[in-house]
Amino acid sequence: MVVPRLIERKRDGEALEPGAWRALIHAYAAGQVPDYQMAAMAMAVVFRGMSPDELNELVDAMLSSGERLDFSGYSLPRVDKHSIGGVGDKTSLLLAPMLACCGVAVPMISGRGLGHTGGTLDKLEAIPGFRTQLSLVEARAQLDRLGVVMLGQTPELVPADRKLYALRDVTGTVESVPLIAASIMSKKLAEDLTGLVLDIKMGNGAFLTDPVLSRRLAETMIGIGEARGCRTVCLMTAMDRPLGRACGNALETAEAIRGLMGQGPPDLMEVTYALGVEMLLVGGVTAERREARRRLEDLVSSGEALDKLEHLVAAQGGDSRVVRDPDRLPRAPVIESVRAPDDDTVIEIDPRAIGHAIIRLGGGRAKADDVVDPAVGFVIPVKPGDRVSAGQLVGTVHARDAAGAEAGVAALRRAIRFGERARAWPLISHRVTAEGVVTL
Repeated sequence: MVVPRLIERKRDGEALEPGAWRALIHAYAAGQVPDYQMAAMAMAVVFRGMSPDELNELVDAMLSSGERLDFSGYSLPRVDKHSIGGVGDKTSLLLAPMLACCGVAVPMISGRGLGHTGGTLDKLEAIPGFRTQLSLVEARAQLDRLGVVMLGQTPELVPADRKLYALRDVTGTVESVPLIAASIMSKKLAEDLTGLVLDIKMGNGAFLTDPVLSRRLAETMIGIGEARGCRTVCLMTAMDRPLGRACGNALETAEAIRGLMGQGPPDLMEVTYALGVEMLLVGGVTAERREARRRLEDLVSSGEALDKLEHLVAAQGGDSRVVRDPDRLPRAPVIESVRAPDDDTVIEIDPRAIGHAIIRLGGGRAKADDVVDPAVGFVIPVKPGDRVSAGQLVGTVHARDAAGAEAGVAALRRAIRFGERARAWPLISHRVTAEGVVTL
């Protein structure tokens, strides 16, 4: 295998011959292909795409690069959810404990922040002591005991994707339908799932801002899952504004906890419940949407889902006291308010600008080895379409120092726009399955 020739072929728009992707991925996972060559190949894919046969080979190569969770003989359905990434998107932290209370197992393998979006692992690790790096043996044992485990990719699990995921984050090669699809689906198929629910973001804060590409991504991942025996459903949700109010790891974790206390922002809870309903349906728990929604709401109002989260945090070494007292999470030393300059209407809150600002504050990664500050970020209590009065609070900046606070205030003022008419994506616009697309 001569890697430069493979890069040239893909650069020129040709499909690689059968077996080439498997050989390349296995060599990369083994350290025999340097990052600079794989980065060049990833960039070629961004511009030239992949054929269906190439994509299937890439998914299978990633899967076979490591071990998988083994659920042979397991009695409960296994269900997971995955979002392709969004600013303020913390639904996984609510859904995992909720679904584990419903007679399904939730082996949730998540990632870190990618590009301008946050990652579930970074949010979980904002909880002091929380371990996301579990072995597959530990993960299976916890799933047997609690019905839920939230972990990152272990050295045994899809190691090729683990390396490529980190490389894409820092080389400008995130926005690619085949690379996104292969990355997500290789991890999820390694969980030996019964069903999978996907959350594909729409709008200028999504990785793919073109709705046509977003739809293509949904259909591509559904095809990969269904072909391998995993019932796969997708909801298309808005990412032209942050989801919820909190943006930043500890802030989002606190908001998710409060969501399980019944105090979550309406948009966050609506998306969470909609995804949860789909998870119960693909898991075969119920065939009735109203029953599924009512069951999830009861888990929040009764406190059962919050109890499950407390057990989950304790099982993975975290300080479970944060579940009853989110103020115990890391807090930024400098907090500055941003207020509306005039009586006006909020017409836009740019999630991409917010995500990049969090990285500049230290809450994300510009390089793969950057250390994340869990406490920094923003809380934005307004939404597009809201009328505000002069002097009304429209956001707070949480920073590690005065210079960061000043930069954060400037970024937030640029991200929140005022005017006469707000235009926003529907919060949940489409449901996509192997049978077709339904507008909601």
